[in-house]
Amino acid sequence: ARVMVGGRRLGTRMLRLYLPLAACLILMLFPFYWMLITSIKPNRELYSQKVMPLIVHHPTLKHYVDLLTETNFLTWTYNTMLVAVITTAVSLVLGTMMAYPLARMKFPGAAVVAIGVAATYLVPQPLLFIPMADIINRLNLGNTLTAVMLTYPTLLIPFVAWLLMGYFKSVPKELEEAARIDGASRLQAMVRIVMPLCTPGLLSAGIFAFTLAQNEFLYALIFLAKSDVRTVPVGAITELIRGDVFYWGQLMAAALLGSVPVAIIYSFFVDYYVAGLTAGSVKS
Repeated sequence: ARVMVGGRRLGTRMLRLYLPLAACLILMLFPFYWMLITSIKPNRELYSQKVMPLIVHHPTLKHYVDLLTETNFLTWTYNTMLVAVITTAVSLVLGTMMAYPLARMKFPGAAVVAIGVAATYLVPQPLLFIPMADIINRLNLGNTLTAVMLTYPTLLIPFVAWLLMGYFKSVPKELEEAARIDGASRLQAMVRIVMPLCTPGLLSAGIFAFTLAQNEFLYALIFLAKSDVRTVPVGAITELIRGDVFYWGQLMAAALLGSVPVAIIYSFFVDYYVAGLTAGSVKS
């Protein structure tokens, strides 16, 4: 009887947990598998209708070699990482400075400012790039990485501030008031009490801001016309699609290699993120 009950529980667990997880895993990993097999297929298999698209008969690394030797992919990768790191750091600092007073301090118009922050993030990029382009041209910053470093925070700071406001509001005010009674200033209370408890929020905001900056396309396409200052999304699209000719092998190789830094960062910070969640729940 125990064996039968255990078998039924295992079957129920398989149906309710493992099968849905396996289906979600296959669904999420399929685009990466498609990029991988496309990037290692020779052209005769890639453009042949007789070869099954999900199978590689004669794998090759020619597309990767051509991508690294015939294009400025390494330069694009360096530009992308530099822009993403700097804009993420600036957005986290300024977003924290904006979110903290809106979440912890009472002053006239705080609610209106908070709504304005959320509304700013919702403004579509096509409505902003024309005045942004005019400002960049007036500053003579065209075809420089400084142009996107100045424009990306206009999108990231409202997002970071909106995300952090919820985390700051979740910290009990009594902890901060106790620190103020012990002689800490408001800045010291924020740095030593509030921010350590909001570590999961800071990590989440940083990860999402980095991802958005790394994948941004419109501003980079407008402001970066030279090959040596382009980022990976713009460089891959503009130089690997020539007229109606698509270099699918190199495109998929660029997409796969371009996603590696983000995957590494996610895998590196996920432990700290989970630890921060656990620590925050224990402290509260």
